[in-house]
Amino acid sequence: MTSSSSLAVRELPLFPLPGVVLFPGRPLPLHVFEPRYRMMLNTVMESDRQFGVLLWDSDNQEAARVGCSAEVAQLQRLPDDRINILTVGVQRFRLLEYVREKPYRVGLVEWIDDEFTQQPLQGLVRDVQNLLNDVVHLSGKLTDKEIDLPDDLPDDPVELSYWIGGNFQGAADEQQLLLELLDTEKRLRREAEILDTTCKHLAARTALKDTFSDREA
Repeated sequence: MTSSSSLAVRELPLFPLPGVVLFPGRPLPLHVFEPRYRMMLNTVMESDRQFGVLLWDSDNQEAARVGCSAEVAQLQRLPDDRINILTVGVQRFRLLEYVREKPYRVGLVEWIDDEFTQQPLQGLVRDVQNLLNDVVHLSGKLTDKEIDLPDDLPDDPVELSYWIGGNFQGAADEQQLLLELLDTEKRLRREAEILDTTCKHLAARTALKDTFSDREA
């Protein structure tokens, strides 16, 4: 994966998407059919294969100011000019201003990273991983399906926080708040709160399911 950190500010083609928040390191498959975005893809494939993904607010008709660059890893052109791509999140950015908006948006962006901290976070990482295991276990029990976490689940605090944030699908507003945080500890603690709440909810549903199962037996 190409690193973008060597350039502090640059112009970047932008792809606003409703309900989608991309995190660094996370995959994002896309089906591209609009002519302007097919044009955008043709342009980025001739350069560094990167464009920016921003959460689009359909109610207010505006894009978030913080997003994540996506690098095209795979591209499949279909007979009717539509395109399937697999992208991977590279680095977060803050939109400074729009350079142009037609035929597609191009923004002047600055790359952003979490603030450096000497605070040891491995204890917090273990707590979050344990909560994640509990959620997966309870989800599997509730759905009667075997669910496993990936073997390559990150141990690095920043990468783990991105992995978890990227998997809170269906909660775009919460994901956006997590993406915008520049403090790894705060992001992990917020994710721990969400996972803990989810655990309690799943545990209650599992207990209810077990109660009805016992009655039917």
